[in-house]
Amino acid sequence: MKIILLNDVTKLGRKFDVKDVSSGYATNLLIPNGLAIPATKDALKRFELEKAKAEGERKVQDELLMNNIKSLDGITLNISGKANNKGHLFAGIHREEIAKELDTQLHLSVDPSSIMLEHPIKEVGEHTIEVKVEGKSAKLKIVVENLKI
Repeated sequence: MKIILLNDVTKLGRKFDVKDVSSGYATNLLIPNGLAIPATKDALKRFELEKAKAEGERKVQDELLMNNIKSLDGITLNISGKANNKGHLFAGIHREEIAKELDTQLHLSVDPSSIMLEHPIKEVGEHTIEVKVEGKSAKLKIVVENLKI
């Protein structure tokens, strides 16, 4: 059965991909959970337009970030998290959270995949990370503070 993925599905594909899967997998898991729809002619046309629109928006965001990458260089971003007495965070800080904080604090929309982070930040203190977009990069400092309750 041919389907169109509505979201990224681990070990199957990315959003907007057209895949051929077993009908049981599609009707029992993917379609009921809102992860996919059947790939009809109308659905294929509609999702081609949506895919092109999403791709265009991503390119515009990348271009804006390319223009603003210089402004990211040397910026300090403050993030708070719950930590124990030794300074170890209970929950690590991931790329998505850093991108959200960049948007909240600096009003810069950054794709989380552009943030170079080998592993989540799990300690209180200063950390330097890199943001890369099409060959240009900027380093910014993240200051993780213990959230006082």
